[in-house]
Amino acid sequence: MDKKNFNKGLFLTASGSFWWGFLGVLYFKYISFAGHIEVVVHRSLWTTITLLFTTILFSKWKTLKKIISNRKQLLILLFSGILIFLNWAVWIYAISVDQVINASFGYFIMPILSVFLGYFFLSEKLSKKKLLSILLVIISIIYLILIDFKSIPWVGISVALSWGFYNLLRKKISVSTDIGLFVESLFILPFILIVFYFITKNNLNDFSFSNPTLMIILMMAGPMTVIPLFLYVRGVELCGLGPTGMVFYITPSLQFILGYFLYNEPFNHNQLVSFIFIWIAVFIYLRDLYENN
Repeated sequence: MDKKNFNKGLFLTASGSFWWGFLGVLYFKYISFAGHIEVVVHRSLWTTITLLFTTILFSKWKTLKKIISNRKQLLILLFSGILIFLNWAVWIYAISVDQVINASFGYFIMPILSVFLGYFFLSEKLSKKKLLSILLVIISIIYLILIDFKSIPWVGISVALSWGFYNLLRKKISVSTDIGLFVESLFILPFILIVFYFITKNNLNDFSFSNPTLMIILMMAGPMTVIPLFLYVRGVELCGLGPTGMVFYITPSLQFILGYFLYNEPFNHNQLVSFIFIWIAVFIYLRDLYENN
């Protein structure tokens, strides 16, 4: 592998992870005044429009047409679209109700959960280290169930599960990330427009042509979703899944730091014990990635 491309790939992946973990949290926290339902609507709507623009810009109509003509791919993208919508909705809810730390829990366990689902549903190989990391995640959750049920990070677990099953479905088809997300967004769009209609009809919307500055800020939800995705995916293309899988952990680490230090979210000793199990699991998982790449 060319060293220059490898380093460029790491930089792009790190930039995407930083964007998700830092800029993304700051932005969506800032616009949370609009209410998490309207924020989800804007994220879905303007992501669709942004991806339409990139599809035109990069002339990917042939790729889009090929996907649309394949019923199996369309059916899978319908279900994966529902899952990515749920993932966005739960994460935005977490950000808006001061549960950034709990959301970071989900991001910490995402790759490990994906490994487990790949093993269970796709018969992918499972090393001893990966098995141990999975067991530690389970122990972490069981600990909270037995010791401090109220502290269970349900939103984090929901974020991880929705992403894990989303990733599982996307593994079943060979579709580029951006065009796949565009098709998924198109499936979600009618529902989003209906929700947006009822929000505006009942004067519950913050988005208004009378306030162009606020309107533009909310429209930025699209680029704020698509740009880090493009950075991360391009990074994966240049330096592979192994190294980028390690760099990904910039995202939950920054989320945790923001939640604890900037937003002063509560974090008790039982949560700390649970997170220690998770961090050990992540270390073992990363060690396995390093040894096999």
